Amino acid sequence: METVAGYFTHTEMACLGVRLNVDNLHKAAKEAWSDMRLGRAHGLKSVLSFSEADLWKQPEFQPYRDELKGERLGWKLSALSSVGGRYAAVKVVGANAINRRFGRPRSASTIILLDSFTLRPLCVMDGTEISAARTATYASVALERFFSKENDLSVFLFGAGPIAEEIVKALGYFGKDIISTIYVRSRSEASAQRLVEKHGPTAGVPLEAASDNRKLRDCRFVITASNASAPVFAAPDIFANAVLLHLGGDETPVDHIQTVLRSGLAVCDDVSMVSRRNSQSLALYFSRMGATLEQLGPFLGITGFKDVADVEEVPDRPILITCVGLPMLDLYVAAHVYETWLRPGAGAAPSSGRPVRG
Repeated sequence: METVAGYFTHTEMACLGVRLNVDNLHKAAKEAWSDMRLGRAHGLKSVLSFSEADLWKQPEFQPYRDELKGERLGWKLSALSSVGGRYAAVKVVGANAINRRFGRPRSASTIILLDSFTLRPLCVMDGTEISAARTATYASVALERFFSKENDLSVFLFGAGPIAEEIVKALGYFGKDIISTIYVRSRSEASAQRLVEKHGPTAGVPLEAASDNRKLRDCRFVITASNASAPVFAAPDIFANAVLLHLGGDETPVDHIQTVLRSGLAVCDDVSMVSRRNSQSLALYFSRMGATLEQLGPFLGITGFKDVADVEEVPDRPILITCVGLPMLDLYVAAHVYETWLRPGAGAAPSSGRPVRG
């Protein structure tokens, strides 16, 4: 019987040499997408959301209410289950934006990795950094899929938190011969500037903090990774045929969504999961009309990301890619971490990559 590796905190993983290299993350994500396309990887996501009013009733939290105006609390408990050819995983995520006011990350994740056949646990690991890093692979995969033949590409990134930092790392690595500038804008100009100062020297591409949306019309690749509670741009602000990668909440305005549905291409990492989560602009557009994305999406040509083939050049029309965060990406990144560093004996000799049997 294989020995269960146990629980690994972030600090213990760092001591074991765990490094989430963007190249390996990208490879793990591409393997996950390939297996999803072939029907070898599956998953589902369940979310319990809570009423903000219940939080503000607590005296210890009331002083922070005004500070959080314009920001979604994102107060939720999520469970993401997935299975692939060799492993299965369950990720549990607890999130609340108020955690930042106490010097803690907005969300914390724990991943249980299991053998896919016996479903016997193999190890439990802190998944907080893994979650941010796997989300950034959406940016690197989209860059490869839509802009691999480009040069002098400008990127506009909304957000300056952990996910935005990982996106900058990924785009800096894969876009060094493609991207001319990444503009970073956040609710706080200071936080955008901090990100630029922190990662600018090593990013691989020029970074520039933006205080407004004036540069947005010059950018063909736009990424929303903020925690804003309302759209972060107006439809006239954005380049007419931009590729917009939506990774946050309700950040895209209705009139831009209507333009995409009328004359562009709307894509979801998973149409059903985005629809059922109903927390992002595309899903909310339908639910606010008394319908669902899952019901009407297929009739409007909305498709899954795994079904969008690589393109030689970006279509001359607006593209909106809405991503809720697939459990299969967590699984494949966690499996890479386990096989490389955490599996018993992994530090002594390279893993064979063969399935583990419980």
